[in-house]
Amino acid sequence: MSRRQLLGRIGLAAGGTMMYQAMTSLGFAAESGYKGPVRLEGSPRGASVLVLGAGLAGMTTAFELRKAGYQVRILEYNARPGGRNWTLRGGDTYTELGGQTQHCGFDEGLYINPGPWRIPHHHRAVLAYCKQFNVPLESFVQVNYNAFLHNTEAFGGKPQRFREIDADYKGQVSELLAKATAQGALDQQVTKQDQELLLESLRSWGALDRNMAYVAGDDSNLRRGYAKYPGGGLGGKPELSTPLSLEDVLRSRLWKQLAAGTNIEMQTSMFQPVGGMDQLGKAFARALGPGVIQYNARVTGIDQDEHGVTVTYEDTGAPGSTHTATADWCVCTIPFSVLSRIPVKVGPAMADAITKLPYASSVKVGLQFKRRFWEEDEAIYGGISYTNLPISNISYPSTGFHAPGKGVLLGAYVWGLDAFDFTSHSPAERVRRTVAYGSQIHPQYPKEFDNGISVAWHRVPGNHGCFGTWTEDLRAQHYQAACQIDGRIAMAGEHISYIPAWQEGAVLSAHDVIGRLHAKVMATGGRA
Repeated sequence: MSRRQLLGRIGLAAGGTMMYQAMTSLGFAAESGYKGPVRLEGSPRGASVLVLGAGLAGMTTAFELRKAGYQVRILEYNARPGGRNWTLRGGDTYTELGGQTQHCGFDEGLYINPGPWRIPHHHRAVLAYCKQFNVPLESFVQVNYNAFLHNTEAFGGKPQRFREIDADYKGQVSELLAKATAQGALDQQVTKQDQELLLESLRSWGALDRNMAYVAGDDSNLRRGYAKYPGGGLGGKPELSTPLSLEDVLRSRLWKQLAAGTNIEMQTSMFQPVGGMDQLGKAFARALGPGVIQYNARVTGIDQDEHGVTVTYEDTGAPGSTHTATADWCVCTIPFSVLSRIPVKVGPAMADAITKLPYASSVKVGLQFKRRFWEEDEAIYGGISYTNLPISNISYPSTGFHAPGKGVLLGAYVWGLDAFDFTSHSPAERVRRTVAYGSQIHPQYPKEFDNGISVAWHRVPGNHGCFGTWTEDLRAQHYQAACQIDGRIAMAGEHISYIPAWQEGAVLSAHDVIGRLHAKVMATGGRA
C-alpha cells in the first residue's frame, strides 16, 4: 500500500497522535539537517528585503540577512514577536477569530505554551540560537513512568501507571518469545548459540525469572512497582504486586503509547526555555534591535515587478488605514492558510501550492489548579499521561517542583475531528469539557480547579491552523513550486520544510531560502 494509505489506516485505528508518530517515521518529520552557522559571502550592495511575519522563520531570515549587510524590515500581524512561538501568562488577553476574548488568570510565574512547547536534543539550529542569544534552557520531561495510561474501555476506565503497562507488556511478550525459542520454533531463523543469547536478553529485557516466566517477583516488581514498597523497621517488608495478564494488556490497547518517548522527535533529552517558549522569540526580537519589526501590520496584498516588491498592509491599531512597503526582495513566512486569502502576484505553480495545503486542527487548554495535586497526591513530576478521551493527553509542568500554591498543567492537546469539535465551542465550554474529561483520570479536578484558557488554532488570527499537513501526493505536486523564488518573492516557514510543526523546520527553511536568495542577489548585482 502507499504511505498515504498506511497513514490513513493508522489514523483510523490508533488516532491522530499515533498517525503523527508514523509521519515522523516515514520522513515527514525528520531529524534536523542543521549544518552550522549561516555564512553569506559577498556584499549585497544595499539590497533591501521585506520579511512578512515575525515568527522564527521570519526573524531568522531578518537576523541573518542583516548580518550580511541587507536592509531588512519585518511586517508582523501580532503585537508581539514569535508567531506560533507564544506563551500565555496571567494578565494576558487573547481574542480569537469570532471575537471571543479570554483573560488569562494564571498566578505570577505560571504559563502555558499554546504553540511549540519542547525542543528535541537534535534540533541543533534552534538550540544554537538559544545558545547565541543566551536563552537559558531546562529539561522537558517527555516520559514519566509514574504518569497514567488511560482507556475508557479498559480496566473499568481506571487509569494505569505507565510503568505497569510498560513492564507487563515487555514481560509478557518476552515470555512468549522465550517459550517459542525453547520449543525450537526459531531454529530456522536463529542459531543455537544466538538462541542462548536471545534467551539471556529476553530474561533481562522482560524481567523474567529463572524459569523464563513473567510472574510476581522482585525482578518484575522492580519494573512495575510493588503493592507495598520496601520500608524501614518492623513494617518494612514489601508486598509484591501481581502483573497483568497478557490478554488484559493486549486488549487494553494502552501499549499504543509506550513508544511515545522512543520516537526520535521525543527522545531524551528534550528542553524548554526557562519561563516559557516565547523567551526565544523575544530574544530574536532583541537581537534584531528596535525598529526592524513593525507590529500590528496586517498584510492585504503582495505585488511585484522586475524591479521590486510592494506590499500593502493595514495598521490593526487604526482600522481602515492603508500603507505600503517596498523592497527589492520579499521573503514571505505567512502561513498558507492565511496567504491563500491574500492577493499575491506569483506564478500559477506557486499560487496553486498556496491554495492546496491544508492545515492541522489542534486545540490546547491550560488549566490552573489550587494546588499541585499531581505531585502531592500521585507523585507525578513532569511527563505526560495519555488517554483515548478527546483531550488526548495531560502534560504536567517540568519545572517548579514542590512549589507552594497553585500550578498550571496542559489539560488537553486535541487533534483531528475532536479538535474541530472543540473548536466549534466557546472557549469557556472547551475549558469545562477539559475539566470534565480530565476528572476521569484525576478525580481531584473538580475540587481543585481554579481557572483555564483555551487556544483553538483554526481560530488564531494570523494563523487559521496549527501547521501545514503535507501528504506524500501534495508534496509531489506542489512542494517544489512552494520552495522556488518566484521572481522576487520567496517563501519560508515550517510548511517549507520536511520538519513540519517544529520550530526547527521554520529555522532551517529560513537558512535554505536566504542562501538561495543571496546567490540570486549576487548574480544580479544586488538591488536591480
